Amino acid sequence: MVEPETCLARQKIAYFSMEIGLSNNFHTYNGGLGILAGDTVKSSADLKVPLVGITLVSKKGHFKQELTSDGKQVEHPDPWEPSEYMQLLSTEVTVQIQKRDVTVKPWLYTVKSQTGGAVPVYFLDTDFETNNPEDREITTFLYGGDERYRLKQEIVLGIGGVKILDALGLDVRKYHLNEGHSSLLALELLQKNGMSIEKVRKLCVFTTHTPIDAGHDKFSYDLVRQVLGEPIPFDVLKKLGGQERLNMTLLALNLSNYHNGVAKRHQYSSKAMFPGYEIRAITNGVHSYTWTCESFRNLYNKYFPGWANEPDLLVRVDGISDEDVWGAHEEGKKVLIDYVNKVKNAGMNYDDLTLGFARRATGYKRTDLLFSDIEKLKKVNNKGRIQLIFSGKAHPRDDSGRKLIEQIIGYAQDLKNEIKIVYLSNYDMDLAAKLVSGVDVWLNTPLRPLEASGTSGMKAAHNGVINFGVLDGWWIEGWIEGITGWAIGPQSNESFSVEEDRRRELEDLYNKLENIIVPMFYNSRGEWTKMMKNSIGKIAYYFNTHRVVQRYATEAYL
Repeated sequence: MVEPETCLARQKIAYFSMEIGLSNNFHTYNGGLGILAGDTVKSSADLKVPLVGITLVSKKGHFKQELTSDGKQVEHPDPWEPSEYMQLLSTEVTVQIQKRDVTVKPWLYTVKSQTGGAVPVYFLDTDFETNNPEDREITTFLYGGDERYRLKQEIVLGIGGVKILDALGLDVRKYHLNEGHSSLLALELLQKNGMSIEKVRKLCVFTTHTPIDAGHDKFSYDLVRQVLGEPIPFDVLKKLGGQERLNMTLLALNLSNYHNGVAKRHQYSSKAMFPGYEIRAITNGVHSYTWTCESFRNLYNKYFPGWANEPDLLVRVDGISDEDVWGAHEEGKKVLIDYVNKVKNAGMNYDDLTLGFARRATGYKRTDLLFSDIEKLKKVNNKGRIQLIFSGKAHPRDDSGRKLIEQIIGYAQDLKNEIKIVYLSNYDMDLAAKLVSGVDVWLNTPLRPLEASGTSGMKAAHNGVINFGVLDGWWIEGWIEGITGWAIGPQSNESFSVEEDRRRELEDLYNKLENIIVPMFYNSRGEWTKMMKNSIGKIAYYFNTHRVVQRYATEAYL
């Protein structure tokens, strides 16, 4: 007879995500969604949560970014070889795509924690001789191709993922849909559960990640019929996924009984986009150990043994001396500046106030906001030397994002005799780790309210870096003016015209840099170090994926 505890231990939480970023060696992530997924998996392993990850193998990645001397982005394939890091399992299933049977097999990689926990992650692959050449390409590029290609990928992820878990004999307690890309798994569950919508809802948890309408996948029903066929009657599918087009977010909302956004503000914007649905808020976090640089790891190990698996211990940061905190920061900053000078011959200095800005290059992120008034920027630099480090990829089809990169590199050239400015190419996990631990101030300037959450500022806080950002996404919750960092522009509950918002943002941006941030950095080391400690003790202790996973476990999984 099997003991009840053993039965419970066998039940798994199946975490589905189009991208999961676990290592710089696996080119299976593009940006924040994938990094968050990877951090969630790592925390689940640390906390011994019985989770399994499902994603696509994406053998040629998203793309590798090259920047020409005049700032033009050139995209190259970014291949990696799964066999060097993981095991191809013999388990295989088939899914129907364009009326053909397509073979799907998983590569297995196990995320192991020093706590003894382990989370298997299955990377789904269709690149096998049994498939025709077109179908072999489905899991090649992350977010590659057109709508038809995307729909094929979502069939493999959602329907293929459920079938793989069944074939592996795993007893799944909950299916967690990390964004709408995996929503088709619910159609497979409907078929398995006698078309009982209530049964499927009880099995599914859904997290939405974007407040932008264009970020929600929608497919014409003509395309759905051609590629997917009719796994359930179309009249039922339209009731669940929308009458005009198949909206993957709407499908997930209708077939799950727990929904959440990724910040408190995002909860409200999601409710506005999808009125009538109960949408909770679980604000994102980061995997503390992954995103803390070596010097700060050593410092935390000395003062807070066990902090990596209990990051809320960082609330006790006042027990660390100012000298130790500043010394750890100097080490992290030296690593970054040495790297920048090596790859860019930039001549940057260890002692100059260094601002970092790194995220996807797209219009609403406003990479160029700092350059809105060049004379005021020069005035800031005259008050005390600043140096600026940028990085981030533009989507290959985002012409405005590509133009932003050109503009920043143009500004760097124009101002080279006054302000040191670099734009680092091919932003990835390794480069991100250097940036979030090596700058003095982390800058974030999204157009409100288009930032769902953001996590780079949380990573920076783990390394004592101070945030300076527009009050949107997670920063609304982390910001205490002059204590944990500084706000740019109106408070989150203030509403003005677009023009007035921008006027107030620019006023804050330049005034606070010139009159607060630069003088404090150069003249008040004690005040600056106190704010660094506040970043750690009031932000890092809370904005981590251990808290996120614990919230999911207690609210959604049990």
